[in-house]
Amino acid sequence: MDLIRSTTVFLCLSSIAFSQESMDFDLDPDLLPRPLIIEFSESRLKNMSDDILMHCTSWRVAVEANNLGPWKTIPNECADYVKDYMLGRAYNVDLEKVSKESGIYANSLELRGDGMDAWVFDIDETLISNLPYYSDHGYGLETFNNAQFDKWILEGVSPVIKPSLKLYEEVLRLGFKIILLTGRNEDKRNVTVTNLTHAGYHTWDKLILRGENDREKSATAFKSEKRKEITEEGFRIRGNSGDQWSDLTGTSSASRSFKLSNPMYHIP
Repeated sequence: MDLIRSTTVFLCLSSIAFSQESMDFDLDPDLLPRPLIIEFSESRLKNMSDDILMHCTSWRVAVEANNLGPWKTIPNECADYVKDYMLGRAYNVDLEKVSKESGIYANSLELRGDGMDAWVFDIDETLISNLPYYSDHGYGLETFNNAQFDKWILEGVSPVIKPSLKLYEEVLRLGFKIILLTGRNEDKRNVTVTNLTHAGYHTWDKLILRGENDREKSATAFKSEKRKEITEEGFRIRGNSGDQWSDLTGTSSASRSFKLSNPMYHIP
C-alpha cells in the first residue's frame, strides 16, 4: 500500500512538472499579482460529472466555432473546466497547431516583392497573454471590469505567447509587412510598445489602436474600417491572426484568417 501511495504521489508530481514545462508562453511568477498555482487537472475535474464535462466541452467548441450569441461570462458550472484548459497542455497544443498551420500557409504564398504583402496580428491573447490577470478574475467567470483591466495593461507585463512569436518571426523572415491592429485605446500606445518589445516583438510596420472617434464602435466595425484603410494604402492582407472572431470577420478581410483559442471572454 505504501508503495502504491508513493508511486501515485510521484506520478502526480511528475505530471505537474511536465504540465508547467510544456506551457508555451512565459508566466513569470515575479510578474503575477499573486502566485499562479497549477494543480494536477484530475484534482479539479475528478468530481465533475460526465454530463457537465461534456456540456463544457461542447460550450468551448461552440465558442471557437462562433456558434454562440454574445456572452459576457463563462458558465458558472464551467469555471473549473476553463481553468483546467487554460493552465493545462491542451491550450498550448491548440496554440502550437494554429502557429504551425499559419506558418505552412505563409510559406506557401508567393510574395510579389513590392513590400505590400501584409500579415495582420491582434495583440491581446494573440501575441501576448493576459492570463495572469484572468487568473485573478475567475478565468472569465467575473463580468469584465474595464477599469481593473486598464490597471493591469498599464503594468506592461503581459507575457509572450511563444507559438505566436515563432509565427511572427517566420512571416517577418518571409518578407511580410507586419501590421498590429488592437482594440486597445491610443493612450495605451507607449505601454503597449514597451510590453511588446519586452516580450520579444521588435519589428512592425504599423501599430493601430483605437482613437477617440473609435471608442463607441464594435470591435468588428473598428477592425473592418482599419483593414479597409490598410488595403486602400495598397497593402494586400494575406494573413490575419486573432483570438476573437471580431478580429477576423467583417469587411476587407484577409485572404486567410487564423483563430487562436480563447474561451475566457467574448468581444463583439
